[in-house]
Parts: sequence; C-alpha cells; structure tokens
Amino acid sequence: MNTHEVDQMCCVKKGCNHGPAPIPQEGQWTQVKEIKDISGLTHGVGWCAPQQGCCKLTLNVKGGIIEEALVETLGCSGMTHSAAMASEILPGKTILEAMNTDLVCDAINTAMRELFLQIVYGRSQSAFSENGLPIGAGLEDLGKGLRSQVGTMYGTKQKGARYLEMAEGYVNRIALDAEGEIIGYEFVNLGVMMSKIKKGMDANEALKSSTGTYGRFSDAAKVIDPRHE
Repeated sequence: MNTHEVDQMCCVKKGCNHGPAPIPQEGQWTQVKEIKDISGLTHGVGWCAPQQGCCKLTLNVKGGIIEEALVETLGCSGMTHSAAMASEILPGKTILEAMNTDLVCDAINTAMRELFLQIVYGRSQSAFSENGLPIGAGLEDLGKGLRSQVGTMYGTKQKGARYLEMAEGYVNRIALDAEGEIIGYEFVNLGVMMSKIKKGMDANEALKSSTGTYGRFSDAAKVIDPRHE
C-alpha cells in the first residue's frame, strides 16, 4: 500500500548494489545477510538499571546458533539464580532469539544486547582465528578449579584497605610492614582445594597444599585477617 504521492511517482532504476560490507569472522571475510551467517566467540558485560550488579557473558556462536554460554555475575544475590536459568535458556537459540528472550535479569539481558552488537559488527574475539574456537573455549576462561576471576577489595579512610579476593583465590591473611602498609597476602585457591578434597585428600591437607603467598608476605612485621581485624 502506497500513499497517493508515491503512486504518482515514476520509477527510477536502482544502480549498483554490492550488498553488506564484509565483516571478519573466524578467519574469513563474510557478507552477513542472515542470522545463520554469524559465527564467533565473544565476551561482554551488562548491568541492571539500578546498577547494583553486573554480568559478564561469553558466547560461542556457530552458524547463528549459540553453542556455548558462560554466565558470570557479581554484586546481586538474585542474579545468581537468574544466571542459572540463563545458562539453560541460551544454548541452542539463535542470537536474534536470545536478544528477544527474557534472560530473567536485566544485567544479563544488557550483556546479551552488547554481545549481539559486537558479533554482528564483526568485533568478536575470534574474528581472525581460522575456523573460530572450539566449543569449550569459553570454559577455559575460568582456569583450574573452574572459578570466576573475581577481585574483591574494601577500604575506608579511617582503617585503610582490606584485600578479600584475588585472582589467586580467597585472601586469608594480609601482610603489613613496620609502617602498617600492605606488602603481600596469603591466599587459598578454593577451586584447587575442592578438587583435591573430591579426589579423596584430607580437608586439612588440601587446605595446606592449596595455600600460597604473594609479595613479601614472609617479611611481614604484622599479619592480619582482613575480615576480622
């Protein structure tokens, strides 16, 4: 159905039509015309409206279908349950379906939106990797023990900083020098510890063998528990 003005117009022939600009995808240049033309592995973050929590989402897409999804959340207790549902919802959907599906939590929905934009514009992490990355590559982000890389620090003007969680794991003790400045910390790699316990190692032995230090911990003038001191 046209308006009267358009009906009165004469036809002007369309000139050249080269289609969409090619984007880099898994080691190739692809003219994407349909969802099934999209492939790639990419990461992105999302946040909810009150910004009380965030989500890091990793998707591995093959032929427009989400084959692998890693959902990591931070800062909101309810979001962890939303992530559990999203991990069931996402695999098997096209990226367009996933964009129009309620992923339960706004932070996860926003992460999906950001990833959609990245991947359809050819900004995937695997853009120049021939044949892309295998299913399971997303899980490798977690490292040994399959735990998210989390940093949790707390500080006050009156009492200073407290390290609580590092990439290495749960911060057990903080080392201070004679001036009271932090010079190192002792950590427990909880993922490694739990793996050892599940294999039959005594819990106390597993704790001891999964404990390490960083910095000049052995030079400490004073050692404190960051959660209680």
